[in-house]
Amino acid sequence: MVVLGIDPGYAITGYGLVQGAGAGIKCVAYGVIRTDAGDSLPRRLSVIHERVASVIAEFKPDTGAIEEVFFSRNAKTAIGVSHGRGVAMLAAYGCGMELREYTPMQVKQAVVGYGNADKGQVQRMVRALLALEAIPKPDDAADALAVAICHYHSHGMARLGAGR
Repeated sequence: MVVLGIDPGYAITGYGLVQGAGAGIKCVAYGVIRTDAGDSLPRRLSVIHERVASVIAEFKPDTGAIEEVFFSRNAKTAIGVSHGRGVAMLAAYGCGMELREYTPMQVKQAVVGYGNADKGQVQRMVRALLALEAIPKPDDAADALAVAICHYHSHGMARLGAGR
């Protein structure tokens, strides 16, 4: 079973794909979708939509998940991220896949075992769980892999030996 994880944004949207491998889990692919700050918001959202659909078409994940927006101090940033999140969800739905949603705390709990883990702890666990030589860069890609790992573990796919 291939699982897609998405770390939404409108400047950078991370994506990561993992697959059950025997008793473990392996990385299939990861990367980011970057939009040009000089482009209009509709153009940037269109790029995110097209690229998410392209990733789904290329890797054909069986299921997927997306991180919920964490509202901090900057409402403008949260609104932009929400726009990016919405079009990523729409792209997945248009490809026949609904995305499960997880809070940042749920992702940290599933990956690290501690809901208040810091970003560095999550990234180190992503590297360890996927047996990668280095922490995936940029951070958005590592975060997307964490979302995929969370979904994989949260739905018992690991117990099922979910290989494709």
